[in-house]
Amino acid sequence: MRGTSIRLERIFNRDTGNAVIIPMDHGVTVGPIRGIKSVKSIADAVASGGADAAIVHKGAASFGHRGYGRDLGLIVHLSASTALGPDPNNKVLVATVEEALKMGADGVSIHVNVGAEDESHMLYTLGEVSRHCQEWGMPLLAMMYPRGKKIKDEYSEEYIAHAARVGAELGADIVKTNYTGDPDSFSRVVEGCPVPVVIAGGPKVESELDLLRMVEGAISSGARGVAIGRNVFQHDSPALITRRICGVVHKKLEAEEALAISSAAD
Repeated sequence: MRGTSIRLERIFNRDTGNAVIIPMDHGVTVGPIRGIKSVKSIADAVASGGADAAIVHKGAASFGHRGYGRDLGLIVHLSASTALGPDPNNKVLVATVEEALKMGADGVSIHVNVGAEDESHMLYTLGEVSRHCQEWGMPLLAMMYPRGKKIKDEYSEEYIAHAARVGAELGADIVKTNYTGDPDSFSRVVEGCPVPVVIAGGPKVESELDLLRMVEGAISSGARGVAIGRNVFQHDSPALITRRICGVVHKKLEAEEALAISSAAD
């Protein structure tokens, strides 16, 4: 566990114990969409804004490596599907823990859709990846989403709490999941998950204030950070929105206070 603890310090801010993580793994799922056509450029922007870590696929870990500037923790995403496939909810393994180690990764992540038709296969993969992570001292972030025919509402407290608990029970060190929409219900999700929980950013939002209020609500309910992709890398200024999110996550600013942070802020 010593290696896991050391690597987790490269993902979570040592002073606050929280993390601002920027997923950039969307290129496999939906292609080179706006904001991530150049992984290196967006990595520069979010690093300058204060992000703690980024999530990328193994290829992007190579062509997105900067080699300069502020350090940015590297989490290699191990599973994938494409929007063009017959079942985008079915995530399959496309990289290994050992590959991530050779790349110098600080952690790995895997995506599981709880309730999907291929749930059993994804749970098996999560268990296997967890075993390798424990063997090598590699932190594991599990993206746990309730999705499938039985799931009536992906933002239901009941479903999100169940999905988050599954990730923790099967060995994840960090669970990423949907925000329920309010601090009271999400506090119960956090209470039922014995490992740190970070919230997903969800679909692209129109209002930056709404995004910051969501982050504020999650942090106030016990979340240990965020893992927000599109709402950061498709922002007009990814560095600025990252800085504002960091203001909420690390400085406990209210949403309105964070929104007042300017591009010239430290």
